[in-house]
Amino acid sequence: MALTREERETFLAEPHIAALAVDAGAGRAPLTVPIWYQYEPGGDVWIMTGLDSRKNELIKASGRFSLMVDRLDPTIRYVSVEGPVVETVPATVERLRELAARYLPAEKVDGYVEFAWKDHGEQVVIRMRPERWVSSDLGTV
Repeated sequence: MALTREERETFLAEPHIAALAVDAGAGRAPLTVPIWYQYEPGGDVWIMTGLDSRKNELIKASGRFSLMVDRLDPTIRYVSVEGPVVETVPATVERLRELAARYLPAEKVDGYVEFAWKDHGEQVVIRMRPERWVSSDLGTV
């Protein structure tokens, strides 16, 4: 059964690991990789990735990407969202901290942020405006 707008936005706002997919060009399947993301109902989705990463290059070329999140318990549920890139800006340590705090236990955030800010190279924040949604709750296993 398809989810209501409120259900799908609430589900996407939960801290799932997303599968990001972006067009990889002629003769290639889409690049599909796991990624952390941030979303608040009614807003844009944003991700953080390396300035020189293949993800960033392909997203820049395509101008859009999709995310898919799912779960198996207590019911099989998924949400997929796709849309255009509306902004790409240099990442900040504050954005990195916000993203890390979404996924990591509080006591791990500072250490991760310090490591990632020094180790991962220049990062960008890419904001996508949700345009098309596909969602379903398939019930219990």
